[in-house]
Amino acid sequence: METLVWVVHIIVAISVIGLVLIQHGKGADMGAAFGSGSSGSLFGATGSANFLSRTTAILASLFFLTSLGLAYFGLQQHKPTSVLDRTAAPATTGQPVVPVPGQSPGSKAADIPK
Repeated sequence: METLVWVVHIIVAISVIGLVLIQHGKGADMGAAFGSGSSGSLFGATGSANFLSRTTAILASLFFLTSLGLAYFGLQQHKPTSVLDRTAAPATTGQPVVPVPGQSPGSKAADIPK
C-alpha cells in the first residue's frame, strides 16, 4: 500500500510541476485581448486558464493527501519515543576516581597546557 502511495505521490508531483510550467502568467491575458491568437486555442481564450487552474488545484490537493498518507506510514514504522528515553546513561568503569592533590574534583586545571 505504501508503495502505491509513493508512486501516486511522484506522478502527482511531476504533473503539478508540468501544469504550473504550462500555465500563462497574469501578463499573458493582455496579449489575448489584442488578438494574440490564444482565442483560437482548444479551450478558447479563458477556457484553458480555468481548466489548467482547476486541474492544478485538484492535483495539489491530491499531493497534500498523499503527503499526509506517507507521513502516516512513516509514523507507523517508527514509533516516537521521548528524547530522555533515547539518551544513554554515562558508562562507568567501576574504578573509583582518585583526586589529584591541590585540585578540586571539578577543576579543569590539568587540561590547561603550561
